[in-house]
Amino acid sequence: MRSQLPACQWVCPDTVFEKLTDVEMPQGMLAVVRQPRWDEAQVFTQPRVLGIYADRLQDPANVGAIIRTAAALNLSGVWLSAECADLFSPKVVRATAGSILNLPVFWGCEFLTFSSYQCEIYSALLPSADIVSIRTIQKISSRLVIAVGNEGAGLAPDVAQASHVKFSIPLADGVESLNVAATVAISAFYFSGLPRDSSIERGETSKLCRDI
Repeated sequence: MRSQLPACQWVCPDTVFEKLTDVEMPQGMLAVVRQPRWDEAQVFTQPRVLGIYADRLQDPANVGAIIRTAAALNLSGVWLSAECADLFSPKVVRATAGSILNLPVFWGCEFLTFSSYQCEIYSALLPSADIVSIRTIQKISSRLVIAVGNEGAGLAPDVAQASHVKFSIPLADGVESLNVAATVAISAFYFSGLPRDSSIERGETSKLCRDI
């Protein structure tokens, strides 16, 4: 297996290896790689876009898990606001399990960018009178970004206000909320399996939700 890797390889004693990593119980492998740089405009030139916008996420494990989920579901990319955890912090990188090298991820992003590329924002929020259940959404825009907010404070008000659709994930009685990474996993999986509404692609008004 190692002989098939197109990279220089070195073996070192455990005492040396322990000084190269900040993990208490490392798995015995380290890699030195270039930080990938992606062309955001090229991502948006795709005819269909399904991505994630993370607003002020502080937990590196959540940021990494979201990137890993997005890669697993073959999403277009992940956009992180400037207040999110550092994209290339060790905890984020480890939590992505390598996905950070394969998926377009952008840090320091403004949510207003999406409107300039004709993307609609679907915001995950707690249930209230003006928020629909995710189960009622039957079709989606061909250019869609799922927005999730800070672990404690939720989405910034300006992001929520700019949303085209506000949805919630039904929870069992007594459960107040979901972890943000779980919210992304559920909503991204659900939306990735829905048909795209051709009328939305033409810029027409369309009913996205069915009555329940």
